Amino acid sequence: MGEKMFFTLRIQNNKRMYEDKTLFSEKVPAGKRTYFFDLKENQQGSKVLKITESRKNEGEFIRHSVLIFQEDFAKIFDALEKIKAEIGPMERYERKPNDEKNFNTDSDFNY
Repeated sequence: MGEKMFFTLRIQNNKRMYEDKTLFSEKVPAGKRTYFFDLKENQQGSKVLKITESRKNEGEFIRHSVLIFQEDFAKIFDALEKIKAEIGPMERYERKPNDEKNFNTDSDFNY
């Protein structure tokens, strides 16, 4: 009985120890926030895009992440292309170095 229990615990530990393989990572600093785009591959070979927003609040980092699975890539990127076309030229949204202190980086949107 002891051997069986040891075997079960060992399998559970192996599952916890496996970490998705990072294929590509991009860090985007944006004022008080930083965005991370991480393309990962799991043990079965499926890809996942993890988008994380990180910001400091009272000395602690607050992170929010969204996972996009490979079967949804086409739909998500199609939607982003439509949104990008609706937004228009990006130049008008780019921040200048001195804009940081005058630009409200906390969202005015209520989610």
